[in-house]
Amino acid sequence: MCGIVAYIGHREAYPVVLKGLKRLEYRGYDSAGIALMHEGNLNIYKQQGKVSELEQVTQGQNLQGGIGMGHTRWATHGAPNNVNAHPHTGSNGKLAIIHNGIIENYSSLKVELARKGHQFKSETDTEVLIHFIEDIQTHEKCSLEEAVRLALTQVVGAYAIVVMDEKDPSTLVAARKGSPLVVGIGKGEYFLASDATPIIEYTNEVVYLNDFEIAVIRNNTLQIKNTQDEVSNPYIQVLDMELEAIEKGGFDHFMLKEIFEQPRSIADCLRGRLKADEGYLKLGGIREYANRLENADRIIIVACGTSWHAGMVAEYLFEEFCRIPVEVEYASEFRYRNPVIKEGDVVIAISQSGETADTMAAIELAKSKGAIIFGVCNVVGSSISRITHEGAYTHAGPEIGVASTKAFTAQLTVLAMMALQVAFKRGTLPLTQYNQMLIELETIPSKVEKALQLNDQVKYISELFKDARNFLYLGRGYNFPVALEGALKLKEISYIHAEGYPAAEMKHGPIALIDEEMPVVFIATRDKSYEKIVSNIQEVRARKGRVIAIVTEGDTVIPEMAEFVIEVPATHEALMPLVSVIPLQLLSYHIAVMRGCNVDQPRNLAKSVTVE
Repeated sequence: MCGIVAYIGHREAYPVVLKGLKRLEYRGYDSAGIALMHEGNLNIYKQQGKVSELEQVTQGQNLQGGIGMGHTRWATHGAPNNVNAHPHTGSNGKLAIIHNGIIENYSSLKVELARKGHQFKSETDTEVLIHFIEDIQTHEKCSLEEAVRLALTQVVGAYAIVVMDEKDPSTLVAARKGSPLVVGIGKGEYFLASDATPIIEYTNEVVYLNDFEIAVIRNNTLQIKNTQDEVSNPYIQVLDMELEAIEKGGFDHFMLKEIFEQPRSIADCLRGRLKADEGYLKLGGIREYANRLENADRIIIVACGTSWHAGMVAEYLFEEFCRIPVEVEYASEFRYRNPVIKEGDVVIAISQSGETADTMAAIELAKSKGAIIFGVCNVVGSSISRITHEGAYTHAGPEIGVASTKAFTAQLTVLAMMALQVAFKRGTLPLTQYNQMLIELETIPSKVEKALQLNDQVKYISELFKDARNFLYLGRGYNFPVALEGALKLKEISYIHAEGYPAAEMKHGPIALIDEEMPVVFIATRDKSYEKIVSNIQEVRARKGRVIAIVTEGDTVIPEMAEFVIEVPATHEALMPLVSVIPLQLLSYHIAVMRGCNVDQPRNLAKSVTVE
């Protein structure tokens, strides 16, 4: 959700922190703030709205100091306004904090602190936390780091925090539990951030904090301990990320850039894992527990949002090729009921960020019952990559646009490889068909490239439908999850109501919505359900619905009945979601732009949902 960035070193902190906030704005953009330390004075500036509005507010202010921290907020406790914006201070104004996450017991803490005379200015749980730290520091007469440690042993919830103390102007204290925080190690300087995007410009050496760890940066040294005051030796990881990967590269929006990056991101996902001409397929991250996956009695997939749609495609893949029953669960529901999980069950957890709070909680629940967990995520060093038994990275590169595009197709690519690898080991897929699937999978990047050439045609269609109030997306088989994904993309960034349905379910309700103003998007590529979906199109046309059909190149039947036809390259139906989703991504993008929407930062949404 929210974005954290902090700096301590020989540079002026303000430019580093401000640039970092701009790179983290996709995580939260209700309000933003900065705290700077200069000559023992703590200066705080915060503003409702975008980082650019904070930048205007700070013009002409004292922005000096080699230590500073900033925050972009996605509101949870308290409305988006200047008062609730971070940083927050304690009663005496000497301590400042920025915080991602939710302190669940803040209400009881607030009552006790108010009884002691503490007065609060905001509605946030974060302000309660800094007052609590201040109260401990005052009464225990201890250092900042000790006060933070003692406070964190008594708070309930999730947090990533950075704390500054005006009385200790050479120190930053940071900690995490359930919300990501990374430490960048430079030459005579340190950086803190929610993810690596603000850091990569300055260093590629980072430490990913674990839950219950506290980082103390003082006098050019880094010490990491846990909340039990035990010191640990940090593992320094070298980032494999280039600065240009987090820039727009000439595109108007990150989302469009990331849509057009998909031929490369899918190829990167396949690289080193697939050699079709040799019949070779191997996911290197799945070794020790591979036999558990191959011999699973059932597979449970947990995910949220777009990742859940990828999981639905995976259900079809594993059941068709591996003959293993699969259940696909919303992680947010799975964690709050009492699911039947047997020891040895296999769970596949899918998350772009690797930090999704509900998915992480679902993993912990499944692990506690003896399940084996495989992770599929994009961010190296993320929490999910560390708490799962094994898994595979998607290697899609940084995805800045809030609406997921290249991460979705990379997830599908990894899941397809997992299913094919398991099917080969189980002997449930004939060798000839297995080799054909490998060859077809290797051609997907070029077919996605060809699908992207439809951009101008999709843009034309978008102009015609940009003012529609509702959309219906219909598909069958492997293309049903694509219909769900297409609908999600449209409503996420254009704010048009859209629903995805199995085409066969149209007659069980949605057909009542169809009239001459209703655009209906059919994902109608050639597969075993083709004749059925042709009938569904005819039913919509009979009710004067406006049909936009995604069809296989060379189709001669559907163009006779659909008002608009978008042809995508042919591929095996199990791999078609990788291709058929492309025009749907473009459709949502162009409609949103034409409606004047903020494509990369749609209202009320954030890239990574790290709080409940």
